[in-house]
Amino acid sequence: MAATVRVAALADLHCTKTSQGAFQPLFARIAESADILVMAGDLTDYGLPEEATVLVKELSTLRIPVAAVLGNHDCESGKSSDVRQLLTDAGVHVLDGDACELQGVGIAGVKGFGGGFGRFALAPWGEPINKQFVREAVDEALKLEAALARLRSKHIVALLHYAPILQTVDGEPPEIHPFLGSSRLEEPIGRYPVAMVFHGHAHRGPLEVTTKSGVKVYNVSMPLLTRTFTDRPPFRIFELQMGETAATQPTPAQTPGRRATDAVASPA
Repeated sequence: MAATVRVAALADLHCTKTSQGAFQPLFARIAESADILVMAGDLTDYGLPEEATVLVKELSTLRIPVAAVLGNHDCESGKSSDVRQLLTDAGVHVLDGDACELQGVGIAGVKGFGGGFGRFALAPWGEPINKQFVREAVDEALKLEAALARLRSKHIVALLHYAPILQTVDGEPPEIHPFLGSSRLEEPIGRYPVAMVFHGHAHRGPLEVTTKSGVKVYNVSMPLLTRTFTDRPPFRIFELQMGETAATQPTPAQTPGRRATDAVASPA
């Protein structure tokens, strides 16, 4: 096993039927810079198999392991199972309450759901449709917990589409915060030795924040990264030192001048 594993992360590709060739330069840079790629949902724009087919062709030259979760856009057309199958057939580990280990890094993935954060989270009270909404959020959190429980890796990554804490969506209109994530997703993250969390969905907000239990959460939405890092491709890289004991709180550090690398996660 390599002493250092480089994890590339991005989200919200929104691949369309006309995106052929658009992502190949990006994936080429990722292949040069990383050992693993994780994609945090909204891989397609309308959740169409034709869009997934284009994305699969774009990924075909990427010779590193890939794990992904689907996002709300991938569910838009009611064909998310087809999108998932196309990606799975292409070798992508599409996680939905599942876990995998790539290059020694454990990855637990779930789409997640909305519902709001903290004392403003929607409660299961009132009309049946409200209770159904909350039940979806609870079920996604339970799926994440089940996935985390399967892993025994030294370094564990939680891969989501929806945000588990409010701070990484702060910058989006407050009126839509309840639809950007759920603090119910934070609860299982705090009960397991998670090294870091990646999500997308919110196209605005801080790049990184910390949960109550001290776990770093990174918003890796491509629109956010494109606006923030105007001089580099819109993805982030994190280095995990595999020979060391897993850290409960990785410490990203800026690495100026390192091509396509902007953060290093190492044991505290």
